[in-house]
Amino acid sequence: MRCPKPIDYLPVRSCCSTLALGLLASFLFTDAAIGQEKPEGTQEQSVRESSAASKSPPFMRVLESEDGKPEELQCAIAKYRITTGPFQGAEVHLIGAVHVGEKSYYQRLNSMFKSYEVILYELVAESTDRPRKSERRGGGNPISSIQGGMKDALKLTFQLEEIDYQAKNFVHADMNPSEFSEDMSKRNDGIVSLMARVMGAGFATQTSKKVNEAQSEMMGAMLSGDPVKLRRAMAKQFESLDNQMVGIADKDGKSTLLTERNAKAFSVLEEQLQAGKRKLGVFYGAGHFPDMHDRLLRDFQAELVETDWVEAWNLRSDAVKAKP
Repeated sequence: MRCPKPIDYLPVRSCCSTLALGLLASFLFTDAAIGQEKPEGTQEQSVRESSAASKSPPFMRVLESEDGKPEELQCAIAKYRITTGPFQGAEVHLIGAVHVGEKSYYQRLNSMFKSYEVILYELVAESTDRPRKSERRGGGNPISSIQGGMKDALKLTFQLEEIDYQAKNFVHADMNPSEFSEDMSKRNDGIVSLMARVMGAGFATQTSKKVNEAQSEMMGAMLSGDPVKLRRAMAKQFESLDNQMVGIADKDGKSTLLTERNAKAFSVLEEQLQAGKRKLGVFYGAGHFPDMHDRLLRDFQAELVETDWVEAWNLRSDAVKAKP
């Protein structure tokens, strides 16, 4: 399998069924969205939580109003502190990403990133290939085409066009195309087999009624041409795909898309810690974070201190009319 350079996050292709579209959206926008319980209804734009539990916390959620209407798709900023060992006292923040979002979301991240010594970023590309802010990516890349189409349909903006990857504290922490291709080949992981595994896991854990409801809502949103309805339908998909994503792993519990890219990212994390960095951000799709959470606790003796929430998508009825 030969991958383009750069891959623009994940080598997946469009599918025809509405359920597959939901799965595809999870890859394109979050690198495997994680389903979570909905938070108790408030109208706050940022929510702070404390947790000492070792169980993987939520990293993406839909915030609802008191009357049950969806208001925001939120991404987590999970803050960890290393408690013992040579890196004691260092802070590692897992900063959740969706690859299309509100312009204001990316503006907030750009401002926040300045406070970190290092931002480890996700991109299957050569480490020297840094996207330029506001540079449109295309050139026939199928992933760029799909993401661009969904960006337009949702009336959102694209991460690679908004995030300042030229910042001096940005450090590449992902596979390059050759590494990615070789690992995929080693596991005999083609796109069709991966999607079949994920969909099979999804059907095994959902009732036919739920599948039909999800398909109907997604199809209705697509046919309506209403970007807010489509946002809401996709946000619900993000909340219900956790069990399906388990199906990505091979018989050894590993996958190129998640665990092996995470291993590469954390090898770079350790290098930066050894270089003396003590406040580091890991800017990755939220679907990578359950495994990263486990790695931080197990391999770095870290504890989760608190979680902040940032609005990535406005899901209110006036979302498209609202100013970014």
